[in-house]
Amino acid sequence: MRIVILGAGHLGYTIAELLSNEQHDVVVADSDEEKLSKVRDSLDVLTITANGTSPDFTRDPDIRDASVFVAVTEMDEVNILASMLAKKNGIPHTIARIRDPKFLQESTEYLQENFDIDLVLSPELVTAKEIRRILMTPAALDVEDFASGKVRLFETKVTRHSPLANIPLKDLEMPKAILAGMIFRDHRMIIPHGDDCLLPHDNAYFIGDPKEIEKFSETFVQRDARKLEHVMIIGAGRTGRFLAKMLDEADVAVKIIDTNRERSRLAAEALENGLAICGDGTDIDLLMEEGVADADAVVCLTEDDKLNLMLALLVRHLSKKDMKTVVRVERNEYVELMEKVGVDIVLPTRLLSASEVLAFARRGGVVSVSLLEGAKAEAVEVIVQEGAPVVGIPLKDAALPRECLVCAYVRGDEAVIPNGTSVLLPGDRTILFIQTRFAQKVMKYFKGKD
Repeated sequence: MRIVILGAGHLGYTIAELLSNEQHDVVVADSDEEKLSKVRDSLDVLTITANGTSPDFTRDPDIRDASVFVAVTEMDEVNILASMLAKKNGIPHTIARIRDPKFLQESTEYLQENFDIDLVLSPELVTAKEIRRILMTPAALDVEDFASGKVRLFETKVTRHSPLANIPLKDLEMPKAILAGMIFRDHRMIIPHGDDCLLPHDNAYFIGDPKEIEKFSETFVQRDARKLEHVMIIGAGRTGRFLAKMLDEADVAVKIIDTNRERSRLAAEALENGLAICGDGTDIDLLMEEGVADADAVVCLTEDDKLNLMLALLVRHLSKKDMKTVVRVERNEYVELMEKVGVDIVLPTRLLSASEVLAFARRGGVVSVSLLEGAKAEAVEVIVQEGAPVVGIPLKDAALPRECLVCAYVRGDEAVIPNGTSVLLPGDRTILFIQTRFAQKVMKYFKGKD
């Protein structure tokens, strides 16, 4: 499949890398030759220097035969116009990055009907929603919902004192509606079996009924986990403002700090009870005065990855209690460093949006893709298709690759944690853990014949 990406910035690069790794025919276009050279030097893709809003752009032979057009420049207007031109010139599917909250207030149907956009990417809104889910779940490093909220994924760090540590999984008293689906240990993905143990410092992934997951996170993983009451956000950009409003509506006491007066004003207008402060988030006196020491969580959302890291370390030093630190990063290579120095939750913004494009490109029943551990693994929701190799036979006989685990499936309104004797049927919404580099191989088992 040929996929054209307009915009060779950080997000465009990440999307191009993921798609090219899956052997798609990728074309990256931009008017900035310097950005294109970085793409050209690192990825096996075609690059074109061009203005995406020019009528001649989509008439280019390398562009017009594409199946999907992805516009991810820094300007909403460019992305919208380029997507409209692409659709009018015969490219069947369009994806556009839109950041302006005024556009995002409109329904997906409105955007599709008026702008011919099939999928809207909003990295800032997606990141804010992700942070909110994580903050509202005790002991969570990551939370993802699947099958319209019927199945939840929960990631946590196993501590030395965890009641789950050093006990074979077969001997753990866990709810039947929850499965220990995956372990990341020393950057290695492990599909656990009954004799495997969770060890301190493991990143453990559990999946199952959302209500049971919520109870599990509170009682099994971190018995002293507190209800989220006070959150400080440093950085009042779009992500910070989205998040502050969400937490404010959830009756969480929010303070958001930014040096920019206009961003602070916009944040203040969006809050009913929270407080927006125009000030320097690196000012220790200001942080102490505003109660950072008593915050349950501090979220660092400035546009500077290094500054976010410094702020996270600073507020942890100032805290009087076990504070959760959350940092957004633009550069994926910083994720591991931040985790090593003690940042609790590191969110690579680009991967969150890139995963939406990846799911769209795969199609064939793929509903969503959640990239995990810096895209080393993924959780995929796929609708089993008629004629798929996995249909109608026990999972233990389906010869699925070892790099894949069927974690759950939803049939009708019922969510099921499967075992070896379970049989999948066409229409089942199935959630899988997969090592990313084996994703294409695995997905063939769930897709019907073309």
